Amino acid sequence: MSGNFAPPIADYVRILPEIVLALFGTLIMLLEAIFPEDRPKPILPWVTVGGLCIALWGAVMAYLSPGTAFSNMVIVDGFATFFRVLVIVVGLLTIFASVSYLRQERANAGEYYGLILFSVCGQSLMAASNDLILVFIGLEISSIATYILAGYLRDDKRNNEAALKYFLLGSFATAFFLYGIAWIYGITGTTNLAGIRLALLNRDLGISVTLAGTAAALMFVGMAFKVSAVPFQIWAPDVYQGAPAPVSAFMSAGPKAAAFAILLRIFVTAFGPISDRWIPYLWISALLTMIVGNFAALSQSNIKRLLAYSSIAHAGYVLVAVTAHSEIGTAAAMFYLAAYAFMNVGAFAVVSYFARQGERFVNVDDLAGLGFKRPMVAAMMTIFLLSMIGVPLTGGFFGKFYIFKAALDSNLVWLTVLGLLNSAVAAYYYLRVIVVMYMHEAGDATSEIGPVSPGLRVAMWASALGTLVLGIFPTLVLNFAGQSSTLGR
Repeated sequence: MSGNFAPPIADYVRILPEIVLALFGTLIMLLEAIFPEDRPKPILPWVTVGGLCIALWGAVMAYLSPGTAFSNMVIVDGFATFFRVLVIVVGLLTIFASVSYLRQERANAGEYYGLILFSVCGQSLMAASNDLILVFIGLEISSIATYILAGYLRDDKRNNEAALKYFLLGSFATAFFLYGIAWIYGITGTTNLAGIRLALLNRDLGISVTLAGTAAALMFVGMAFKVSAVPFQIWAPDVYQGAPAPVSAFMSAGPKAAAFAILLRIFVTAFGPISDRWIPYLWISALLTMIVGNFAALSQSNIKRLLAYSSIAHAGYVLVAVTAHSEIGTAAAMFYLAAYAFMNVGAFAVVSYFARQGERFVNVDDLAGLGFKRPMVAAMMTIFLLSMIGVPLTGGFFGKFYIFKAALDSNLVWLTVLGLLNSAVAAYYYLRVIVVMYMHEAGDATSEIGPVSPGLRVAMWASALGTLVLGIFPTLVLNFAGQSSTLGR
């Protein structure tokens, strides 16, 4: 008995971005071994950028051949393509923001670029996963690479501490996620997301809603850690502060977007039939995440910790959209994550610029006088901060508008009111940074500041442009997000 068990060519086309990213990540490691250790390696960032651009093309090609692949474990649709493109763009912006930083830290080694590619590969795989086993594989590929990136500067104690905390707590959260997978498999007999949904809809199987809800809760623990939602956010401020600034930018946008993508997939598709069980808990988590993030940020003097708590608060806003459990809620979450990626990566790019070697200048007061010494850099930082507040003509405004509209449409009135009040609280600490840049006299930090490197300039300008485009022409992204938000309903 013989047969051809090789998957069709279309299956490989549908995982083309992951293939490209994995191959280029391996190529970077081989090139690193070829070049002498004591010589600069200017080709490596360009090879990485080339790999990410080809992966971006691969995501488009995969979208032109939609459907499932590899025994229904992979699904390529508008939702997967949206998040694939998003995490690849975050990877590109991170590379541009990293080149000058690594040069000044004398750590311009190839493994940094390889780890970025492998992490983006895992995130891209998560976005296209239709099976919990594949979700776990993508999650681990992304997580392990990110753990190493957090401690990339091995001689820096802050990096070591950040990597150790991130690894230990991340491993603990992953154990909960795995236990949830095992639990739902024992209940339904499948790890396929659509299969789980059908099993929960089939009343003849007599599946216990309580047991299914417990499995959902266990998996939420793992996902909540990745998106830094309360009560699993405690790692974020320490890790963001201790990790290299470009890595903090990457962690705050790429892995978080991929984690939200799979959170939406799992809860809207697989656990949609028992939404009445998990919506109240997400309601509470969303509210607490906004409160803890915003109120903790009020007292921060370190700009990286301030942005870390801000990141927690923004996770709360996205959780509001998930709690809405509607197509407009899913589309609003997608749009907000795109806007958040641009404004957060841009803000961290500015931080990596003025922090300089050894990240000596990372306090809010170190930004004093930046508006006069480097007016364009200060202007872009202002755009990012205003977008985080939700000021009109920025991506953050329409992101929050659609999130709270989705919440109101789902009768989440109190969550909307409390979310808007939290946004008002957030305005204080964002505006404080702007006041320091424009209304305080320049100190030692800004008086010695040098020119902006070409790579950082690209990262800042691209992030600012993305923030403004999403604020002025939101329909460009929102229409695509709306068409991609059904998720098996």
